[in-house]
Amino acid sequence: MTPQYLETAQGRQIAYHKHEGAGPGVVFLGGLRSDMEGSKALFLEDWAKARGQAFLRFDYSGHGQSSGEFTQGCIGDWAEDAQAAISALTTGPQVFVGSSMGGWISLLMAKRMPERMAGLVTIAGAPDFTEDGMWAEFSEEQRRQILEDGQVALPSEYGEPMIITRRMIEDGRHQLVLREPLDLNVPVRLLQGTADDAVDMSVALRLLEHLNGPQVHLELVKGADHRFSDAHCLGVIEAALEALLPQA
Repeated sequence: MTPQYLETAQGRQIAYHKHEGAGPGVVFLGGLRSDMEGSKALFLEDWAKARGQAFLRFDYSGHGQSSGEFTQGCIGDWAEDAQAAISALTTGPQVFVGSSMGGWISLLMAKRMPERMAGLVTIAGAPDFTEDGMWAEFSEEQRRQILEDGQVALPSEYGEPMIITRRMIEDGRHQLVLREPLDLNVPVRLLQGTADDAVDMSVALRLLEHLNGPQVHLELVKGADHRFSDAHCLGVIEAALEALLPQA
């Protein structure tokens, strides 16, 4: 299907697909360098249509079919894109489903627009990864490249090397969410695979400790990798949403 486009206040063109239905709606927030055509996003769209549930998926700027280049963006930009999409394209409280970086973006939305959050599901959520998962683990040579050259190329199992810019690292320090507790008075499900080599289980445990709320649950799936998209894992995501939505 051809996507529709939303122009943000910053002039970025955000590609999206929207399905009308009952509330609370479900918003899928994808990961770094992923797009809204991935298996989890499409699975959730089909699930929402079958339930008659409102659903939104979109591409951040520099991702998928949206405008811009990946190397121009940063966490702050992509959070602005998400906030603009949620504000303009949805009505009322929403359940945010954040995959990897989308988990970080979801937590930023919880801070910026708590009245729009009805629930949260994170899938291998990766809050603060630019600081704790990249900068903290960079070699001295990689840090030199970032500071002097403005970027560093990281190998990626998903294709071409990933270019990480100085702007992404420095902006990320203004978006950190794990430095102070975060109160979430909505049902929360944290999903994490034990075989994830991109986001360690310790991140999920740290997030569990960080969140304050009456309904925060962590589910570890033995053997699941970072993609978390085989039939069993998709069933786990569906079950988490089914359990959460009646409470929303």
